[in-house]
Amino acid sequence: MKIGFEDHCWADLVPDEILKVYEPYHREVYVGERAALLAIDLYNLVYRGGAKAPHELVEEYPSTCGQYAWDAIEPTKQLFAVARRVGIPVLYTTAPTTSDVVATNRQEGLGDTDDDYEIFEAFAPQEGDVMIVKERASAFYGTPILAELNRMGIGSLIICGESTSGCVRASAVDAYSAGYHVSIAEECVFDRSILSHKINLFDLHHKYADVMPLSDIVSHLEDVAISATKPAGTAATGKRN
Repeated sequence: MKIGFEDHCWADLVPDEILKVYEPYHREVYVGERAALLAIDLYNLVYRGGAKAPHELVEEYPSTCGQYAWDAIEPTKQLFAVARRVGIPVLYTTAPTTSDVVATNRQEGLGDTDDDYEIFEAFAPQEGDVMIVKERASAFYGTPILAELNRMGIGSLIICGESTSGCVRASAVDAYSAGYHVSIAEECVFDRSILSHKINLFDLHHKYADVMPLSDIVSHLEDVAISATKPAGTAATGKRN
């Protein structure tokens, strides 16, 4: 069933008068052509302490996203599974293990163990995947990602990862600014603050990206894969949800 433009996680937070102001942004949402999956900062550090509320973990694990990170594991595994199955490129970002540059003004909780910035085992990279090491919030700042996307002929991005208000947001805005259509898998992004998560998804959805349910993204990728197996002249050019 097709959902409404505002039928998302922010529905319980954004009042009607604000929704009215943002009506000019309403449009059809979709996954763009020649898509790649961009996984933002799915490294061990944000899963430290397990599935507890971040405020219960902050003293020992200041960088964890706690339960919000763990809640997103199964949906993100589903997204990775369909991406692998249909054969779209997968790119990751992570942070350097040794650098004096930091992505935000955080004063505590920066990675200090050997595996903090290794990708969490549930999303382990495979041969042929691209790893982008970034020092700033955006995957596009000071990295070779544009060259990699051009090399692979990518026309659009599906984004997952964290944090919604930080590196996901910065990367989505820069991707849009670089001319890429951006889709965000709603259940596959997370933050250490649910308020920041919802408000930033609301803003991104209206201005820079199409926030979509995971099920819609999966359906699109599967439809494209089926179309690609049909004889020439019968394949669909792309599905808009």
